[in-house]
Amino acid sequence: MSQLSAMNRKLKQTVAETISKHVEHFNKTEIECLIRKFTGLLGEPAAPGRAVTGLDRGKFRSILHNFFGMTDDMIMDGVFRTFDKDNDGLVSMKEWIEGLSVFLRGTLDEKIKYCFHVYDLNGDNYISKEEMFHMLKNSLIRQPTEEDPDEGIKDLVEITLKKMDHDHDGRLSFLDFEKAVKEENLLLEAFGTCLPDTTSTDLFEQHVFQEQLEQ
Repeated sequence: MSQLSAMNRKLKQTVAETISKHVEHFNKTEIECLIRKFTGLLGEPAAPGRAVTGLDRGKFRSILHNFFGMTDDMIMDGVFRTFDKDNDGLVSMKEWIEGLSVFLRGTLDEKIKYCFHVYDLNGDNYISKEEMFHMLKNSLIRQPTEEDPDEGIKDLVEITLKKMDHDHDGRLSFLDFEKAVKEENLLLEAFGTCLPDTTSTDLFEQHVFQEQLEQ
């Protein structure tokens, strides 16, 4: 092993150790694998001399599409926003690992917070009727025979509100969303698929953890 790669390995181990103190659901070896994957996904900087510090929206959306089969632009943007905690337009290494910890292995409570954040399109801490309408319109397959497909979606928004809006103020707060999901877990992804299914999770983990360890 060259001196440089030995240094790089030591650096990765130190970074992994630091991150592992703040991240649940991954052990130190898994975090090292995720760091290696992150570095591989970053690729080379577009301009020479400019270091790339994080995954931009385009690269991140490609990962969601290629590994987890996501296709809904609005939802993918919401997932990017939820990972990008400091709102700088890039998902850093730490944000990548913290985000994946919930995305792949989160508890129900963590996933409720995550999904609510994805669905709160304008970041005002509420899911409004308009936001529900846009997300449902995006995720539903409309029948070409319907005269006004928007009417059907508006009806669905009203039905959803009746079921989830516990304080009857015409929008969903986090408490409304949390209470509804805890009563009926299927409502977790009521406004669009923003979490991976078991098969995608297993394949991604196998790809990152086992293949990386074999290198």
